[in-house]
Amino acid sequence: MAIATISEIERKVGLDTYAVENEGIGGIIKVKISDFRVEESFKKIGLDPKGRFSVVEVTLRNWETNRFINRFARELKISRNRIWFSGTKDKRAITSQLMIVDAPIHKIEKVELNDVKISYIGRTHQKLKFGDHQSNKFTVIVRGCAKIDGTPMNDDEAMENINSIITNMKERLGDGIFPNWIGPQRFGGVRAVTAEVGKNIIENDFEKAVDTYIGMISQFENEEVSKFRKLWNDSKDIEKCLEIIPDRLNYEKKILLELKKSNNHISAFKTLPNNLQLMFIHAVQSKIFNKYLALRIKSELSLNKPLKGDIVGHLTEKRNVDLKTLTIVEKDSKNRIEHNCKLGRLAVTGPLPGFSEILAEGDSGKLESEIISEMKYNKDSWQIEKIPRLSSSGSRRALTSTFSNLTIETCSKEVEKDESKIWDEGPQKGDRWNPEGASIKFKFELPPGSYATVFLREIMRSPINHY
Repeated sequence: MAIATISEIERKVGLDTYAVENEGIGGIIKVKISDFRVEESFKKIGLDPKGRFSVVEVTLRNWETNRFINRFARELKISRNRIWFSGTKDKRAITSQLMIVDAPIHKIEKVELNDVKISYIGRTHQKLKFGDHQSNKFTVIVRGCAKIDGTPMNDDEAMENINSIITNMKERLGDGIFPNWIGPQRFGGVRAVTAEVGKNIIENDFEKAVDTYIGMISQFENEEVSKFRKLWNDSKDIEKCLEIIPDRLNYEKKILLELKKSNNHISAFKTLPNNLQLMFIHAVQSKIFNKYLALRIKSELSLNKPLKGDIVGHLTEKRNVDLKTLTIVEKDSKNRIEHNCKLGRLAVTGPLPGFSEILAEGDSGKLESEIISEMKYNKDSWQIEKIPRLSSSGSRRALTSTFSNLTIETCSKEVEKDESKIWDEGPQKGDRWNPEGASIKFKFELPPGSYATVFLREIMRSPINHY
């Protein structure tokens, strides 16, 4: 498998466009684990001392959410399906979120894991659904701000560019509004593997899906991982691959063990967590959404002022689109809908296609159909016969999202030796950061489903591997 370049990855997942013109500030995030913090905000959880479930606040340092859930479930000797949470978080970060656990507190209190703090809150009868939290509060430090040529950008230059971008976005989109891109996390980070696997699943080629998940190589993985993936691509020798597989590739190991046992690629694929299996389909839909959003910006069509034929929907308190309220903009309703969009009650949406085929009409509908046809999909593509639960009826997503409580300040540039391998090694070819550049601390709040990385991407304009 050929290794994709950064610009190819950005183009493939639709993250190669920005809302306004500016060189940005460059730089890199997550240099230190403590540089990226996120805390879920909830309105209220209904507590009841007689409740069946335990409510805990879990603070993780450098843990991927799914891997923690698996480990937590093993420690408690329960199925991971008896742990409910509202959202997956970034790995290289300090994250705090609520979880509902179908286990007594005396068992939970015995769990001791490195870089994990579990605080008991109470008992409840409720479970959590994905996106149940009110918002995510972020504190993120961008380090090594740099100009396009890689030379350092000082504090004043960085702050000037930030203010210019925020001001221009306000003029183009409105106060506190930015394009609602779906971030690199949905695509498997810089490996960008999830949409590729999703494409294989939609084509009902589970052998290729498994091969892609195990064998897709990224220039940003270490030598040990790359060696394993290359061996798989070259030999498909399960025994030899199991001998050299790195410990942290638990999912790949489970797939290989199942292949060894059954030689069945569908069974092997099913060893992955259910939510990850579904994410492969969502990644393909997300890629289409991003490409539509980019094409709409390039075509100079408004993101928040509806056109005739657009599909709009009511925004909930959490700024998500209420899918029951979707309506097509007609000539006689356009002015009223435009007024409600301006007030933030309604939002123009883009496609997350599925077998229900909820597509716009008019000029925006032509753009939607163009992208979907280009990728050779139709409404039947989303019926996954071999694993029906992965079939998707489709949905719509607001083209814009909101940020609030934004504060920006300069901060110390110091990074201690051995605190960050990336920082110690220095900028590599194609990077856009400089250790002499400014460090800027951002604090802001986003609704569930919106990505801190894509908000910061509008400001930074760095290559996709810098987030």
